[in-house]
Amino acid sequence: MAQFSVHDAKTNLSRLIAQALAGGDVVIARGNVPVVRLVPVEPRGRRVFGAFKGQIALDARFDEPLPDDELGGWNLA
Repeated sequence: MAQFSVHDAKTNLSRLIAQALAGGDVVIARGNVPVVRLVPVEPRGRRVFGAFKGQIALDARFDEPLPDDELGGWNLA
């Protein structure tokens, strides 16, 4: 585990990011007390258009107005 002071982390941030991306354990400390661990962010998956095709069905009543008792629960100004 590599531990760096806040000052060293600010001075060498690009190098520390590269080290964390390479799988290194980078810890930033205030004095001798570790306070932050630098880790890579997991990439988000890409959205795929039509991924739920055939898995979702809408009822024929979808576009009909809501009944009065249910419509009363919505705060429409």
